[in-house]
Amino acid sequence: MSGTDLARRCGVDGYYVRIAPPDTAEAGSPGKGFVPIKNRPPGSSREPAREVVSPDALALVRFGLRSPDDPRIRDTVRVIDELLKADLPPGPAWYRYNDDGYGEHDDGSPFDGTGTGRPWPLITGERAHYELVAGRKAEAARLLRALEGFMGEGLLIPEQVWDGKAIPERGLYPGRPSGSAMPLVWAHAEYVKLRRSLEDGAVFDAPPQTKARYADGKAARVPRSIWRFNHKCRSAPEGDTLRVELLAPAVVHWSADGWRTARDAETRETGLGVFYADLPLAGLPDGARVEFTFFWPQAGRWEGSDFGVDVVAAAVTTAQTGVRLPAGGSRSLSGFVSKK
Repeated sequence: MSGTDLARRCGVDGYYVRIAPPDTAEAGSPGKGFVPIKNRPPGSSREPAREVVSPDALALVRFGLRSPDDPRIRDTVRVIDELLKADLPPGPAWYRYNDDGYGEHDDGSPFDGTGTGRPWPLITGERAHYELVAGRKAEAARLLRALEGFMGEGLLIPEQVWDGKAIPERGLYPGRPSGSAMPLVWAHAEYVKLRRSLEDGAVFDAPPQTKARYADGKAARVPRSIWRFNHKCRSAPEGDTLRVELLAPAVVHWSADGWRTARDAETRETGLGVFYADLPLAGLPDGARVEFTFFWPQAGRWEGSDFGVDVVAAAVTTAQTGVRLPAGGSRSLSGFVSKK
């Protein structure tokens, strides 16, 4: 998200959000949508998507989809640390997202369906992997020691640690296990992987093919843009094929000249529960717009809304990420819906 109050407050151009809602015919952009926040009291369980961030975005680096030096990644790290970092006696830990309600209440009473989210040692391990990819092995080792410091009796890693003032009568102390699950096997797996990665000097389970294509930019891009109901691309490079993927058979009714003329494309079945139709963009210039809707033969009805994808200039490669993005395109993973 760019240009938000949160971006201005943190002094960044933009950042990745935790999740963006799928667009509907009434939504102008994902930035104006809301996402549900679990374990919150009634009336406070929805937050604007543009304000909810999570360390999850660092997986883009861990698995080779983004370079650690990508400006948007660096900005996201800054926002994550501003909102979600907790400095505790063993070292830093992070909350899983802002305004989380999964954890003990502030008075230390147990989680009862609502509460206050607490820091997760697991995320300290995930952050260590990010630091290792970024070339800061000493920092990754420091975070490993912090993760070890969060362990409870028997060297068990808890789901969460306490981040408030000590409440001895409830057994709660800063940086020590809270009343959450222990051991959290997921956290132990992260710990084992981190030890291996530090030994190797690289994230050992990072797929090399992904890194080669996206972070290093060494693999050729497939000239195909994908549109789905949960991934409505805003634009496609000229010369691409626009592949429309659906979960039921349909006829794609589409036009590239403002509905003065129209064509129909029947979907093909993949055998995997996905149906697709390819709309050729060859010959359409930068600035053209493809509009389409659907007829659903099984239900015998039309979709009732039109969707649109803009044709933009040929893709370019960003120096920071190696990822080829359409000129004038967007980094958002959600698109927008138009009405005729």
